[in-house]
Amino acid sequence: MLQMRLGRRQVQRCHRNLRKSQCLPERLNLCEQQFVIDRQRTPLINPTIVKTLVWPDEAATAAFATQLAAALTRAHLNACIALHGDLGAGKTTFVRHLLQALGVQGRVKSPTYAVVEPYTVSAGEVWHFDFYRFSDPREWEDAGFRDIFASAGLKLCEWPQNAAGVMPTPDLEIHIDVDASEQRQITIHALTPSGQELLV
Repeated sequence: MLQMRLGRRQVQRCHRNLRKSQCLPERLNLCEQQFVIDRQRTPLINPTIVKTLVWPDEAATAAFATQLAAALTRAHLNACIALHGDLGAGKTTFVRHLLQALGVQGRVKSPTYAVVEPYTVSAGEVWHFDFYRFSDPREWEDAGFRDIFASAGLKLCEWPQNAAGVMPTPDLEIHIDVDASEQRQITIHALTPSGQELLV
């Protein structure tokens, strides 16, 4: 862990070419050092950026998937999207439409048992994860998931809550809820600057 290895001598307090706001205080404990480094690595964003939609039918699902696919292509598929919803809410249906909009041909399989299904499209690499049966954090390392998430490409994650603690922060969280009339009520949270750009 960076926090464990970071010594006080490794933190540069100030440099004459740095602005005052970029200088670190002389006395920082390890937690404070980690916070400052994280703050410099990833700009702080407004965590309440939310978009709400209604998908009255599957055609609306496909239309949004096509729109998002265009935004993802412009971003070179560098994104992680977490999909939340009960069984039968339509997570896999949405993923299928999104993959088809990105150019995947043929049948899109649900990776419930394999955990992950890889795809290659003209814009780059795509991985479809289904963490429904994921329960052992050791599998994250053994299966090479850390390397996949560290690489370029699109990661689509169903049941991400089952990989909490090992899965990195997604760019977008999409929550799908089915109402009494079988319409899909959609809430999308942008959790990173990249996620915000996808919602524009």
